[in-house]
Amino acid sequence: MFLKELLYFNKSDRRVILFLLTIAVSALVAFFFLGGDDMSSAGYGYKSNGHKYDKNYSYRHYPHKYYYVAGQKAELFPFDPNTADSTELLRLGLRPWQVRNIYKYRSHGGIYRTSTDFGRLYGLTQKQFHEMQPYIRISSDYKPASLLPEVAARQARHDSIISKCSIKIKAGEHVQLNSADTAMLQRIPGIGSYYAHEIEIYRRRLGGFSSVEQLKEIDGFPESALKYFTASSTGVAKLNVNKLSLNQLKRHPYISFYQARDIVDYRRLRGPLKSLDELRLLKDFPPEEIERLRPYVEF
Repeated sequence: MFLKELLYFNKSDRRVILFLLTIAVSALVAFFFLGGDDMSSAGYGYKSNGHKYDKNYSYRHYPHKYYYVAGQKAELFPFDPNTADSTELLRLGLRPWQVRNIYKYRSHGGIYRTSTDFGRLYGLTQKQFHEMQPYIRISSDYKPASLLPEVAARQARHDSIISKCSIKIKAGEHVQLNSADTAMLQRIPGIGSYYAHEIEIYRRRLGGFSSVEQLKEIDGFPESALKYFTASSTGVAKLNVNKLSLNQLKRHPYISFYQARDIVDYRRLRGPLKSLDELRLLKDFPPEEIERLRPYVEF
């Protein structure tokens, strides 16, 4: 009857009606085959003690990685929280959401280095932790590298150096400026690692300190520390001003490019220098510059 009436519609109307019928039939089939579980009294049942429970709870809430068995009894056994899988963690009595938190913590690079680290798991009670703690086994792969013998030995040497540096010398004691290493320099009140290295660098550029006052040439150097130093021009490296080239001369902190050029020109025009006083007539060699340079030159 319906098919006969359908023939009276034009071709376009018949297509629309058939399309709507197809959608209706598909929806009905999907409703019965896919939603049937939810229609069966919402999937509820009753335990022996009369409590109501959801029969579909484990499937709908944990369909993939984590499963949950209602009423499962906790089982204690040795486990490593860094490598235990979801099955083992659930057997221990942990809740699925706690297992998810463990997985998330590990996926972000988190490591349980000690058994007490596991105690920070959210929702873990003191009773559970005290029961589980004797069974926690942290693999040596996850223990701190500082426990390795070679690392511990290196740290001990470092701590020894630091402890020596932390013991400052007393008033009246002195340090030889040209022979002290950075560890010894740091024992001087007011001198830390920064100024100890600055002293070492400047000492190398100068060829040695001829006077304690030269420390003031280091930017920001604490003058209160000067009284703890002694210096002597003995052993200071000398520059042979008659043999070195312009580039070699200007490397010294007390000789500028123009001063090096004047020395080279003087040698070329007048012969080897016999004294720095011969340079006094040159504008780039005022008396104070000559005196500052005197401990560092030879002829």
